[in-house]
Amino acid sequence: MVERIVIITGSNSGIGKAAAKKFAAEGYRVVMACRDIERSKIAQQEIIDATNSKKVELMQLDVSSFDSIRTFCSEYKENHNKLDVLIHNAAYFNHGEKEYQLSPDNIEVTFATNTFGPFLMTSLLKDTLAQSDDPRILTSSTTNIKYFFDPKREIELDDLHGENKDDKPYNVYKRYGDSKMALLMLTFRIAGKFRDAGIKANAVMIPNIRQEKSSLRKFKSKYYRTIATFQNLFARPPERMADTYFQICDSEEFKNVTGKLINIDNKIMQCTELPPGKGGIALLKELMSFDTYPRYVENKEMMDKVWEVSMRETKSHREPDLQS
Repeated sequence: MVERIVIITGSNSGIGKAAAKKFAAEGYRVVMACRDIERSKIAQQEIIDATNSKKVELMQLDVSSFDSIRTFCSEYKENHNKLDVLIHNAAYFNHGEKEYQLSPDNIEVTFATNTFGPFLMTSLLKDTLAQSDDPRILTSSTTNIKYFFDPKREIELDDLHGENKDDKPYNVYKRYGDSKMALLMLTFRIAGKFRDAGIKANAVMIPNIRQEKSSLRKFKSKYYRTIATFQNLFARPPERMADTYFQICDSEEFKNVTGKLINIDNKIMQCTELPPGKGGIALLKELMSFDTYPRYVENKEMMDKVWEVSMRETKSHREPDLQS
């Protein structure tokens, strides 16, 4: 068999770690792209011991930093002549955060990490992905985007550098949902632009997944920490989500699928909207469903704006071949 290579961002804990273990067990060469190298060395060794695989590499990557992304991609290309699977798993979501945070590039950190970082990384690795005979990209989506079923909800892109941070309170939950909806729009747009190169790009909807105690301790809000601890009792294990990652990125079933949002049961979700004038129970029903997602993602005007802003913010770091 020809060796296949996967990069998984944020793979030292949670779903990312479980996915790294799954891909390693299935014979992949796994590149763990992680910010905290010392902590990640422990996870790397655990995966090697569990899978008996010697093909588990660890590379430093801070997805919120454009310089870090460029360095990572450059070093990867020096050591590998192709990439088969790119999984954008890392995300920023600091429960209870009330202070506006900026990335190393002076961009609001949620958008820097969840939207612009994956966009830049994808553009820098496009040519390497094109060398694979079956290249696939997977981005992680979230149930938070379901709130875009509310017709009043829109992505806010007017405060990416703290222009208005003193005028209204910072809402990390709104930022998280906005950044993930923007990433989903970019995923669908990239699927169309990369189609001729044979590169497939899909997203996966992540439901409530059991969190590690170390993650729960990071919650700045005791209230949300208590809720998350209770939800953990009923949440799916990260290994269940890792199986879905692998199915989407490796199986024949999804070999020719691109530009789709897929749920944990490996089913392609459908785009829809609430009937006019409906809310309340109808909205709650959609929030609980894993079969549908908001039609807002097809808002061409907003999709164009998200693309243009992403191109602008990453311009000085991006490869010139990713055109608007």
